[in-house]
Amino acid sequence: MNPGALLAWAAEHGRDLPWRRTRDPWAILVSEVMLQQTRVARVEPRWSAFLDRFPDPAACAAASLADVLREWQGLGYPRRARNLHATAAAAVEVHGGRLPDDLDELLALPGIGPYTARAVLAFAFERDAAVVDTNVGRILARQRGERLTPKAAQAAADELVPVGEGWAWNQAMLDLGAMVCGKRSAVCDRCPVRSTCCWRGGPDPDPAVGSAAVSGKQAPFEGSDRQARGRLLAALADGPVAVGRVARLVDRSESKAAQVVAGLVDDGLVERRGDQLVLPGEPQGETATPSESAPKGLGAPGS
Repeated sequence: MNPGALLAWAAEHGRDLPWRRTRDPWAILVSEVMLQQTRVARVEPRWSAFLDRFPDPAACAAASLADVLREWQGLGYPRRARNLHATAAAAVEVHGGRLPDDLDELLALPGIGPYTARAVLAFAFERDAAVVDTNVGRILARQRGERLTPKAAQAAADELVPVGEGWAWNQAMLDLGAMVCGKRSAVCDRCPVRSTCCWRGGPDPDPAVGSAAVSGKQAPFEGSDRQARGRLLAALADGPVAVGRVARLVDRSESKAAQVVAGLVDDGLVERRGDQLVLPGEPQGETATPSESAPKGLGAPGS
């Protein structure tokens, strides 16, 4: 791959995203966690709002998980919000309210995996750390013309980072995957590194399919337990919900509703207090006043 060609392309065509205008580690972490399996257009306004409410780890750690989950409503995958809240607490307790600039220390924080840890290093601390998400994994596999194991994909990514260009290079790779080397719509004639690609939009099989970090097809959201979880969490954002009303609220049988509740309780996203359900950390003594049923579509994918 030609580093100069890719960096020149990115300088002209790269996306102008708000989190690229900061090097604040907390702001970068929030953006990366939000962007996991959530579209950029959906994240942009929510990122700013979340940081207005929780501008640093200390502010997030001082808030209840209930408040963090409320601010997260509509983004889906609420475990991410729970982990972000726990990470903020760890940053305060262990790192003096800051995020560490060491890979192993970042990986030790709740819910932070290899991609997110390296993203913080590259985008906040401008280290030459290579990130491998689904876009980058797809590019690497197609460039090599073969499926890659996680270890091989990370090694290939590490080899490509130009010295001193970790921030710009990783952003360029992410943009290339999002804008040109798409999952179903690769625009190979616009690719700045087409000359080194072994695939070049060639015949099936696409080497990216099944390769490390490349996402597969997600199960439908409509009618799923994820949707039911999202409906219940959306209702709980407005206050306690009586256990007896959950089945109607999430449009499930009593047994299925009980499974949804049990899963959310096990995940630490819901607390049961007698015959009521509340968000974790909610003040005691409130009474449940939910509507009899929730509108279709409440909640977000990945709840």
